Amino acid sequence: MRAGCNRMKRKMMIQFKQNIKKEFPRPFKLVTKLNRKKEDPSKYIFTGNPKTEGIDIQLFKYKKEAFEESRNIAPGKFKAFEKNQNNYWLNLYGLNNPETIASICEKQGVHSLVIQDILDIDQRPKFQEYENFSFLTLKSIIPSENEIITEQISFVFGTNFLISFQERKADFFEHLRIRLRENKGILRERGADYLLYAMLESILDNYFKTLNKLDEEIERFNFTDTKKEPSLNVLEIIENHKKFVHFIKKSILPIKEFSQIVERGECQYIEQKHIKYFLEIKDLCLTLIDSSEMILASLESATNLFFSLQSHRMNQVMKTLTIVATIFIPLTFIAGVYGMNFTNMPELEWKYGYFGIWTIMISIFLGMVIYLKKKKWF
Repeated sequence: MRAGCNRMKRKMMIQFKQNIKKEFPRPFKLVTKLNRKKEDPSKYIFTGNPKTEGIDIQLFKYKKEAFEESRNIAPGKFKAFEKNQNNYWLNLYGLNNPETIASICEKQGVHSLVIQDILDIDQRPKFQEYENFSFLTLKSIIPSENEIITEQISFVFGTNFLISFQERKADFFEHLRIRLRENKGILRERGADYLLYAMLESILDNYFKTLNKLDEEIERFNFTDTKKEPSLNVLEIIENHKKFVHFIKKSILPIKEFSQIVERGECQYIEQKHIKYFLEIKDLCLTLIDSSEMILASLESATNLFFSLQSHRMNQVMKTLTIVATIFIPLTFIAGVYGMNFTNMPELEWKYGYFGIWTIMISIFLGMVIYLKKKKWF
């Protein structure tokens, strides 16, 4: 019986994987890495969807007493940031024009390797220090009702400037724009490193929303109704959730590593007075990692429960068939004996032989049922 259950379980897993390939595309397909073996090394390549929206540039120039916002800036009119009392935030939507991105970065003195990493959306999240700036790239999530969209966001920041690169338009940082315009909070009073902290906090907040949404979906899984056969679609959803939670965990770890670098004072463009804020980022990352572990444990438990219930239902079926077979074994034996074509069978000549055999068979049947009932087989 155990061997039969194992074979059935393996058969279900094979069927499940086939259904996954046919009907449920992978949420995170294997990406084609950027080919660095180019004939012209000065040519930059965008690895994302070239049909995305065109580039849109916003520049925020601010300090405690003043604020200036410029929208839809022509790439050719962009100038390098001045070393003065002002702070600069340059936000770029759209990366499908590598030449424009490269020209803006080169005016600010951004290294060519960083430009390649900005345009390579399959780049692993990382942090690097350069002579005149620091570079941070990470994955972000845009939670929505029907799907969960991921994208890469890159930051180049220095003494009094921060440049953010986004694949598409999103409202990650709209609340920060409002704070700058209306002078709410302390954002205008602080430097570009504090603005980076606020951006990271906003990105992590979307991770929290996404994990909460996944947690709510997991709670809807109900395997306790033994009268209803659980659908294989539930198992497919669970497996997709596992992949996505692993992706989230993998994306959060580099942010935690960056906060630890800041904690050790190894990032030259983070002021000492702002390190405490990045410690908060570290705590948020640890909380997200803990939540991811809990969700993964819940998903694994749901998977095990699914197969346990399937095995239990299979055992019930096998048990029922075994009971029926056990009851009919002696009846089949009697029928087989009197089905033999021997001449010397006195019972065949007896007037009440037929009814006697039926009486014996019914008695055996009822006796077997009573016996198995007392043994609690059913």
